[in-house]
Amino acid sequence: MFSHMMVGSNDLDKAKTFYDAILGVLGAKEGVIDPKGRLVYRHNGAAFLVTKPIDGNPATVSNGATLGFAAESPEQADAWHKAGAAAGGTPIEDPPGWREGGGMRLYLAYLRDPDGNKICALCR
Repeated sequence: MFSHMMVGSNDLDKAKTFYDAILGVLGAKEGVIDPKGRLVYRHNGAAFLVTKPIDGNPATVSNGATLGFAAESPEQADAWHKAGAAAGGTPIEDPPGWREGGGMRLYLAYLRDPDGNKICALCR
């Protein structure tokens, strides 16, 4: 359904340190800066980008938005969470663990990236 996802950042160096760490745990290669100055990750046919806003204003957090990254196992989600916290992310919500509701059972781990974007690792 999605071709790519992009978040804004006010500090691409901090963002690169953070996203290299968490996306590396999921098997993605280190991010590269494209000709437009955006930080780009490609993995399993998907693209994730981090950019300074093109309007020149500071990047802000999207209220109510969460970006979810697929984890292959609870252990990988835990490693993702640990790597993100060590690389400048902030653990939020409940600790990583299983959640049940609506007939679903999901393993979730939540962080805020260095710019405050809410992200999640999810294992079904």
